[in-house]
Amino acid sequence: MLENLLNTKETVKIDSSALSKNFISNVFSLMFIALGISGVTAFWFYESEAVFSLINETGVTTLGWIIMLAPLGLVMLMSFGFNKLSLTTLMVVFIIYSLLTGMSLSFIFLAYSSSSIAITFFITAGTFGTMALLGYTTSTDLTKFGSILYMALIGIIIASIVNWFMNSAGLDYIISILGVLIFTGLTAYDVQKLKRIGAGVEYDGETKQKLIIMGALTLYLDFINLFLFMLRLFGGRD
Repeated sequence: MLENLLNTKETVKIDSSALSKNFISNVFSLMFIALGISGVTAFWFYESEAVFSLINETGVTTLGWIIMLAPLGLVMLMSFGFNKLSLTTLMVVFIIYSLLTGMSLSFIFLAYSSSSIAITFFITAGTFGTMALLGYTTSTDLTKFGSILYMALIGIIIASIVNWFMNSAGLDYIISILGVLIFTGLTAYDVQKLKRIGAGVEYDGETKQKLIIMGALTLYLDFINLFLFMLRLFGGRD
């Protein structure tokens, strides 16, 4: 009887681990696809000079503001509409989000040299990969750590809004450093959270696939924000 119980627990543990690995693998695959879409779109938008349609002598055009702000609206739509949106709709919105983000990222080619963008990207990828591995393998519960990071994130968002009016180079430097630290930590926290979701997923096929999309969105945001904050710190300007 005891042996059967132990065998059952071991089977549950193995099944849970397999579910988690499969879930995380699908999340990362979708995240990489989204990053690829954004990267190709950003480079094409810059090379075709379409990015210049978003700016003029006085600054960003109306179309430029729409493209920059639309991704935020799509993230909110995906988050609040998770239960109402179908799997197909959610995926389409995620792809559109990746395309629009790529268009808005084309601005970085106007501000930074291509070499510094490439170097910063690889530094970001290495940092992201290291923290993702840490989050997946660590036995330490990062829940409280994550809560602190999210509060700090709200803080730098407020500080960024304030600095929009102050235009302080010193404050911008501090915000950039904090941004790198926050999203470095959030990468580990989010991967651990997704690992636990994957291990305990007991949903139907569509709900599971929708969770994979939202997980990919979460890690995509971690990577993009980490990259942009690192670019503000280390990127060489033309």
